[in-house]
Amino acid sequence: MSLVLVTRRGCHLCDEALSLLRALGHDPELADVDADDRLHDLYDWRVPVVLLDDRVVAEGRITREHLEKTVGNSGSPLAD
Repeated sequence: MSLVLVTRRGCHLCDEALSLLRALGHDPELADVDADDRLHDLYDWRVPVVLLDDRVVAEGRITREHLEKTVGNSGSPLAD
């Protein structure tokens, strides 16, 4: 399974999405939307964007409940 969080520096929603993913036991690859022209064209105003196997599964204001449904809980002791 490939899990990528498309993010940008200074984005509080991106920070929240990363914290939620980590709380669920995931350590996504981070992709900076401003450092990649292709990502910028696709996701500029949509960040944060969670890609699961190159498919968008969440974007914008992301909730824990939505992430649990789309990427699951890896069984990490941090995930309650």
